[in-house]
Amino acid sequence: MSKEFDLGALLAERGAERYELHAKYLNPQLPRMLHTIGFDKVYERAEGAHFFDADGNDYLDMLAGFGVMGLGRHHPVVRKALHDVLDLGLADLTRFDCQPLPGLLAERLLVHSPHLDRVFFGNSGTEAVETALKFARYATGKPRVLYCHHAFHGLTAGSLSVNGEDGFRDGFAPLLPDTAVPLGDLDALARELKKGDVAALIVEPIQGKGVHEAPPGYLRAAQELLHGHKALLIADEVQTGLGRTGDFYAYQHEEGVEPDLVCVAKALSGGYVPVGATLGKDWIFKKVYSSMDRVLVHSASFGSGAPAMACGLAVLSVMENEQIVAAARGTGELLKSRLTALIDTYELLADVRGRGLMIGIEFGRPSSLKLRSRWTMLQAARKGLFAQMVVVPLLQRHRILTQVSGDHLEVIKLIPPLVVDEADVDRFMAAFTAVMDDAHGGGGLMWDFGKTLVRQAVLTRTAAGR
Repeated sequence: MSKEFDLGALLAERGAERYELHAKYLNPQLPRMLHTIGFDKVYERAEGAHFFDADGNDYLDMLAGFGVMGLGRHHPVVRKALHDVLDLGLADLTRFDCQPLPGLLAERLLVHSPHLDRVFFGNSGTEAVETALKFARYATGKPRVLYCHHAFHGLTAGSLSVNGEDGFRDGFAPLLPDTAVPLGDLDALARELKKGDVAALIVEPIQGKGVHEAPPGYLRAAQELLHGHKALLIADEVQTGLGRTGDFYAYQHEEGVEPDLVCVAKALSGGYVPVGATLGKDWIFKKVYSSMDRVLVHSASFGSGAPAMACGLAVLSVMENEQIVAAARGTGELLKSRLTALIDTYELLADVRGRGLMIGIEFGRPSSLKLRSRWTMLQAARKGLFAQMVVVPLLQRHRILTQVSGDHLEVIKLIPPLVVDEADVDRFMAAFTAVMDDAHGGGGLMWDFGKTLVRQAVLTRTAAGR
């Protein structure tokens, strides 16, 4: 007789094998990379913006699962919504009825996007981008999509075609017709539009890779250029949306910007259920779904599933009731201002940029001879090693999880849960200043670690952009 499934018992029995299981059955390079840089921690539980290990040690999360955990982990309202939807036993995903939850979530999302009319629900950010690409090409009848240098829009075949990182694209050609243009370069955009075959420009209002913001006025001017050539503006808000940058969407920082299609995902379900959404104008949707013959011309097997929709509704409710967007703006301004104040103190600290709780900390070549020689040694081995040297002690010595903002970049990206507070900012600042003091000190432990990285020739691709 088979034994009844018990998840808790299974984890208690086999949980300690986590790294061995990944090495044997999943991506073999992930555990190897984690072991190499000392990120092979064992987290037992999480709450809000904090992890806890088996000894009860508290780790501050400044990564939020690459932005997925906008409300932190295990928000009680979202947990309750998930329990409720499972307990209701709904007739979900029949495919031949219209359940209420997708319509209700679309309605709530569109309240924050008043110039848009309809929503398609998929399962991820890359699916949201794929949907936008398909809809733009079909609605305009044109094949080519423009994207910006250093963009990250996903890793499936269509979204990879508009990915600005060659390392991700290598070996997967041929891809869709595409052309990269520099972020902020309106002349380059105009030159491509004159060729007459451009369906759309897809752009992150703030790029995840390097945390580079579109220059003031660029999105509005690009929108006018695109519409003048009967092309569309697609805003990729997969990471920047839902309050991350201090407004509901990052494009809302610039007056008059009304994208034709908007992609959201990540934080929409509170981290519990995969979900993605593509919001668009009525005429675009009606052109794609132009007749009953085309009713299923674009769909997703798990799209609009009840658990994801329930979590999405709960997330939007929490954001409104707890004023999450305003809190993210205030906490982000506090963190950014305190980091910016350190630029004159630390010669290795070159720039602090971003909006809300999406902040990039960039390091650069120091002026003093001793530091400059050490910096040069690292740069000769591999650009981006110094940023990794900051990330590792933040975790190892101060129990703060961060990420390098892209391969070969000397930039750390901070995208914590939007529920971090002033105490969390104080904790991060104390840790960051301690690490920077060590880097600028006499024989600093960080430089010893840097030499170890050089000797081991650590060539790890750190989560680029997402």
